[in-house]
Amino acid sequence: MPLTKSWVTSANAADHPFPLNNLPYGVFSTAGTDPRCGVAIGDMILDLQAAEATGVIDLGGAPMFEMPFWNEVMEEGPAVWSALRNRLVALLQEDAPEQTVVEPCLVHMTDAELHMPVMVSEYTDFYAGRHHATNVGTMFRGAENALPPNWLHIPIGYNGRASSVVVSGTDVRRPWGQLKGPNDDAPRWAPCARFDIELEIGALVGVPSDGPITVQEADDNIFGYVLLNDWSARDIQAWEYQPLGPFQAKATATTISPWIVTKAALEPFRCDTPAREVDLLDHLKDCGPMLYDIDLSVTLCPEGGEEATIARTNYREMYYSAAQQLAHHTTSGCPMNAGDLLGSGTISGPNRDERGSLLELSWGGKEPLTLPSGETRSFIEDGDRLTLKGAARGDGYTIGFGDCTGTVIAALDDPYAR
Repeated sequence: MPLTKSWVTSANAADHPFPLNNLPYGVFSTAGTDPRCGVAIGDMILDLQAAEATGVIDLGGAPMFEMPFWNEVMEEGPAVWSALRNRLVALLQEDAPEQTVVEPCLVHMTDAELHMPVMVSEYTDFYAGRHHATNVGTMFRGAENALPPNWLHIPIGYNGRASSVVVSGTDVRRPWGQLKGPNDDAPRWAPCARFDIELEIGALVGVPSDGPITVQEADDNIFGYVLLNDWSARDIQAWEYQPLGPFQAKATATTISPWIVTKAALEPFRCDTPAREVDLLDHLKDCGPMLYDIDLSVTLCPEGGEEATIARTNYREMYYSAAQQLAHHTTSGCPMNAGDLLGSGTISGPNRDERGSLLELSWGGKEPLTLPSGETRSFIEDGDRLTLKGAARGDGYTIGFGDCTGTVIAALDDPYAR
């Protein structure tokens, strides 16, 4: 599919992340105004609340854009999603007859502040990237036992904290926790010293379900995708995770990109999951191409320093798709809600520069990274800004997500000191 041209001329550049082929959904505000739903088009945001008030957008029934989140539209399901997208394309494409009515509803990106695009109902994080799981398992259990016995059969996951999901640009404070080194007789209370990122894609559930659903139904129920950084306190995790898995090590923050990229925008980039040496059970089997060809990267910028790319990989490296993860999530009868967020798990490739966490990039701190300034990093230091970027590249256009950025700030003074 080639570029579809828009009368918003900035959207027609081949490398711009928000062409008419994309139309990602977000929430924004301008000076002195309340947050409201918008659609990115080139360097502009279409104010959907204003467009609905003019009557150029009418999805039938009650107004859909009075609330500063996308959950109500998500709950309406694929027919409404398709109708909205088709209407937006008609309004914004080159030579659209309604241009003079729509133009006053545009806001320049530079005048807008971006907010959480969705009210996150629940958050589940998976461990579904084979290269990442193999790397981590090799570090801690040796290459022969890198993958747990269940890993090739089910997408492993854990329930996280929806309350600490934040939008890109939000500072992340270094957490305190219990730490215990291999030579310590007892744990100690201290700020995390091995703070890390995880490069992930987040899938947002649109259609609620109550009971088991198939992989195809799960794919149909997904509204769209965001970049996701699951901040991880590796030293806290090492002490707490047995036998039930991560807890406070993953509760500090999870950062998502501000724009929800829809499945319709990503449709041309579908690709297959990897070949499998172990057949999946029927409820997890692929029903067609389930992943997407999305280039991903991570940059690190020290405070006052130069930004450097420390990793590049691609979403097609995942072993399990979001649809398989969602389908498996429902097998117990677990209800899923509009606004549920599923983290893919860390996305890493086979080579060192394709690893999606500092734990892997520095091999547990044994092989520190060297930045352009000559500084080294095994894990994140205070003042470091980490940015996740993602883009799918089509015929003369780019589908972008907007940056997923967070700066780590110093831990609080001991909150329990007396």
